[in-house]
Amino acid sequence: MLAIGLLYAFQESTLEGKIILLALFFASIFSWSVMVTKIRVLQQAKRRSRQFASIFRRDRNPLHVFERGISFEGSPLFEIYEAGCKELCLQMLGSTDVDDTYAARLESAEKISPSQMRAVEAAMERAVGESALKLEAQMIILSTAVSGAPFLGLLGTVWGVMDAFSGVAQAGSANLSAMAPGVAGALITTVTGLLVAIPAMFGYNFLVVSVRSMVVRCENFSAELASAFDHHFVEYDGR
Repeated sequence: MLAIGLLYAFQESTLEGKIILLALFFASIFSWSVMVTKIRVLQQAKRRSRQFASIFRRDRNPLHVFERGISFEGSPLFEIYEAGCKELCLQMLGSTDVDDTYAARLESAEKISPSQMRAVEAAMERAVGESALKLEAQMIILSTAVSGAPFLGLLGTVWGVMDAFSGVAQAGSANLSAMAPGVAGALITTVTGLLVAIPAMFGYNFLVVSVRSMVVRCENFSAELASAFDHHFVEYDGR
């Protein structure tokens, strides 16, 4: 019965209403594709970050993962780690190249100063910001669907009701059988707008919490890595 009612309402909707329904259909496709893609990206980021963090914390030397050339594509933590290691090597060795002489150069290199360490921390902070931007990318589509779809549906309904009443006024007959088709055709846009907005709202809220959680993990790891670098590679006066 529901499908029959929706089909009847669609058939009775005006051209303008059908155009709005088409726009809502595309909005639904975009919002669902964003939700599915972002959930998969976040799941991969969490999994790869756990793998990287496990290997990183096994070794007391924070540069060993970088020296071995291990990559964790899709992990925001690894991107922060790589940015910090490259800047640290640039400050200590004057180069970010990891070659056959890297271990010897690192062993004979002098520790960096606190001011140089601030440059390393700045590089990691930039990496945290870039990771946050990547994680938050395309979220505007979901927020637009949440806020815009109901209003677009309401526009179609108001427009359809206005046309229905105009038709009744021109026909001079204000009975239910004359008004019902036009009203039904008008209301379908509001229903469709809500069907687009409600899933997008739940998906947006879930993704916002997940992204914030990952960004906090990135910030915490950046602080952890900075502390490790500071302990191993920074020379302070008097020590």
